[in-house]
Amino acid sequence: MSEWFIYEGTGGPDPDRIQRLPAPPPWRAFDAPAVPYEVPGLDSTTRRRLGARNVPLPIQDSDTLELVNAALYLRRPLLVTGEPGVGKSTLAHSIAYELGLGRVLEWPIVSRSELRDGLYTYDAIGRLQDAQLDRAAHPEETTPSTSSPNTAAQDIGRYIRLGPLGTALLAADRPRVLLIDELDKSDIDLPNDLLNVLEEGKFAIPELERIADRPGQETVRVLTDDGRRVAVTGGQVRCRAFPFVVMTSNRERDFPAPLLRRCIPLDLKAPRDERLAALVQAHFGSGSYEDNHDIVDQFTEAEADGALRPTDQLLNAIFLAQHAARDAAHRREEISELLMQPLDRGPR
Repeated sequence: MSEWFIYEGTGGPDPDRIQRLPAPPPWRAFDAPAVPYEVPGLDSTTRRRLGARNVPLPIQDSDTLELVNAALYLRRPLLVTGEPGVGKSTLAHSIAYELGLGRVLEWPIVSRSELRDGLYTYDAIGRLQDAQLDRAAHPEETTPSTSSPNTAAQDIGRYIRLGPLGTALLAADRPRVLLIDELDKSDIDLPNDLLNVLEEGKFAIPELERIADRPGQETVRVLTDDGRRVAVTGGQVRCRAFPFVVMTSNRERDFPAPLLRRCIPLDLKAPRDERLAALVQAHFGSGSYEDNHDIVDQFTEAEADGALRPTDQLLNAIFLAQHAARDAAHRREEISELLMQPLDRGPR
């Protein structure tokens, strides 16, 4: 294990290790004043993806560890490519778990996704409806009163919620982990739209900028993707510790060169050998790899045909075989063969 590694890929949590991360290079240093913000801990999504991570085997190979740590040191996004099911999204959860960086902020990309979806949303219709209800409840007031018991209509912060990218850019002392999943499914403009935000580490909320010069409106508390409330001053969200951004791609399209040069590229290979054993033991416990070696061998031998088989098929086969074919070896093989069908050829 290299001494400079912050993320070691061992699976065991060590929240203090992130403190060893040196200061960023000058061109990636951000200095926004810290914003008090309670980062929630890991949720069930991470536990579901990782299983029990205390396994005495390597979870990542050496090339993956070097590139992940390069992204940590350089404060650059990690662009992870690979076939479906090789663990691209799980990598983000593994980093958050091992370094104690809290809940992973997830932004799943679809063809309709726009940059603003990741930054923030503004519920203008909800604000208008609340204003109408407030006027109906207080018909004697000819102008809105900020001293009214019902202040929902006046408090614009109630109607603004930061998205996963916007929340990741809050000025926290420790970086958040942001997963931008399946970026290759996006509209053609989204990768280019991301460039400035990822380079500058900040963005503006025009609805708050317009009222920032009004008395008492310079700082507004808005909701985050975590469901917390946080102060935004002057309508600007600026980062302090640049988030660890993992962008995944299934190689369904090429990305523009300006985006590629701002990222650390990682081509993630499917887990095999010790990494595959670690994966099985993390989900089924110590000794499970040896107990299910017949199914593991069946899975790895099937790869000789060059077809695409994600590792979750192996986990499905082991789980079902343990319950449906406990005492019959031939039934274990039949069930495994049914579940471990190649994705790119259809069922046989």
